[in-house]
Amino acid sequence: MKKYTIVLSIIFLGSLFLAGAASADQLTNPIPGANDLKTLIIAITTAVAGIIGAATIIMFVLSGIIFLTAAGSPERVNTAKACLLYAIIGTIVAISAGAIATTITSLF
Repeated sequence: MKKYTIVLSIIFLGSLFLAGAASADQLTNPIPGANDLKTLIIAITTAVAGIIGAATIIMFVLSGIIFLTAAGSPERVNTAKACLLYAIIGTIVAISAGAIATTITSLF
């Protein structure tokens, strides 16, 4: 009975795959407004920079919490400083990514 269920599952999934492949000409653009490479690069860079920006804000808060709960421990203070340094580097990377993408797209 178990083999019968597995075979039927494979046949069902295969038929779904073939039905999806047959209607592939009806795909829509998942990124609205990105009809050329320039706008696609800008849209992707903006999304990634937003994610990096959110992560750096979390890192700023985390480094502050680590520093406040250090209670004078030199190891914890050094950990908080390193976390803050990486958050600053992340912010610089996020800002630079936008500038680099704008420069590259202006070359097109």
